[in-house]
Amino acid sequence: MTHALIAGGGIAGLTTAIALQKAGLTSVVYEAYPAGVDHRGAFLSLFANGIDALRAIDAHRPVLDLSFPAERVEFTDGTGKQLGEARLARDDFGALPGPRTLRRADLCRALYGQAVSRGIRIEHGKRLATATTTPQGRVVAAFADGSTADGDLLIGADGVRSAVRRLIDSSAPIAKYTGEDVVCGYARKPPVVAPPETFRMIYGKRAFFAYLTTPDGDTWWFTNIPGAEPANERATATTPAQWRQRAVEHLLGEQGPGVELIQSTGDDVVGIHVYDVESTPVWYAGPMIVIGDAAHVASPNAGHGAAMAIEDAVVLAKCLRDLPHGWPAFSRYEQLRRDRVERLVTTSARMRRRAIPAPLQRVFRDFMLPRLLKRGPRNAAPWLTRHHIDWDESLLAD
Repeated sequence: MTHALIAGGGIAGLTTAIALQKAGLTSVVYEAYPAGVDHRGAFLSLFANGIDALRAIDAHRPVLDLSFPAERVEFTDGTGKQLGEARLARDDFGALPGPRTLRRADLCRALYGQAVSRGIRIEHGKRLATATTTPQGRVVAAFADGSTADGDLLIGADGVRSAVRRLIDSSAPIAKYTGEDVVCGYARKPPVVAPPETFRMIYGKRAFFAYLTTPDGDTWWFTNIPGAEPANERATATTPAQWRQRAVEHLLGEQGPGVELIQSTGDDVVGIHVYDVESTPVWYAGPMIVIGDAAHVASPNAGHGAAMAIEDAVVLAKCLRDLPHGWPAFSRYEQLRRDRVERLVTTSARMRRRAIPAPLQRVFRDFMLPRLLKRGPRNAAPWLTRHHIDWDESLLAD
C-alpha cells in the first residue's frame, strides 16, 4: 500500500490525509508546531466548491456545524454613498448550503478532529529540514529535531514558505510581498451590527473595510490597508494593539463604522502581511509534490485560498487512487489544477488593486462599481464556485 509523508498540518495537509485514506492510501502528517491545532489567522468564507470538495471525502458536516451563512453583501464608498448590493452565488450541488463563514482556526479544528477520529497519525514538532530520494525511489524526510521518516511520497502542504517547494526546485520563486496587510478583529460587544447573514463592505479612499455580525451577536471585521514589508517578520512581531492602531490610522476620515468597531475590539485582533506567487513552474519531482499554498499563493482578496487547498487535496488523492504514483499521477494532477489555481492568483491580484487603488484608479473604481453590481447577483465568478469534484468518477476513463 502506498504510504505518504505529508509536511504540514494545516488545511491542505489535514484534508490530504483524509482524502488519501478514502482513496485507500496511508499517510502520516508532520506538523512543525509543537501541539494541537494552529489557532492563528482570521475568518474566511467557504463557497459551495469548497464544501462540495469536503463532501466528496465525507468531511463537510463538522465544518457546517462550526460555520454560519452570509450570502448578502452591501457596498458603500468612503463617503457613505450606497454603491449597491449583491447576493453571493448559491451553487449548492443539490443539498449543500450557500457560502459559510467561520474562523480559520475552527476549520482547522474540524479537519483535525476528522483526521484523528479516522485514526490518521499526526506528529507535532516536526519541522521539515530536508528530504532525499533513495535508489529504490522512496523518500526519506529529515526533521529539525534530528528524526527521520520514510515513505513512497512526500507531499508538501507546508504553506507560503514551503521547504518542499525548494527541495523540488532550488530555483523556485519565493513569495513576494504585495504591499498590502490584512487586519481582522472580533468585537464581542459591538457598537455596530450588520443585518443578519450580510457582509457590509466599504471601499474607502485609503483602505477597504468589511464587517458582518454572527448569529451570537459578535461583529467580525477585517480591513485591507497599505503596508511595508518587515525586514524580519518573526523578529518584529506586531502586537494586537499595534495592528489595531494601524488599522484605525488608515480609516480615519472615512465614513462608516470602521474606526468605532476597531476601537471597541480588545486583543482578539490579528494582522497578516500579504504575499503571493504569480506562478510556481515546477510542482513535482520524483516522489515529491506540493499542493495548496506551497504550490500556488494567492492574496486573500478573492476569498478562495482555503477552498483551493481543499480541492487540491481531493484531486491529488483521486489521481493517486486511479493512476500509478509518481509521474503519471502527478502529471494528471497538475493538468487538472494549474489553470484553475493560477487564474485565482490573477483574480485575487486584480481585486487587491481595486481594494487599495491609486487616486486615479479610485475614481475609476467608484464610477464602475455601481454599474458592475447592476449586472446581477452573480458577483462570485461561476468558474470559482461552480466547480464540482466527482469522487466516484475514475480518471482511468479520461
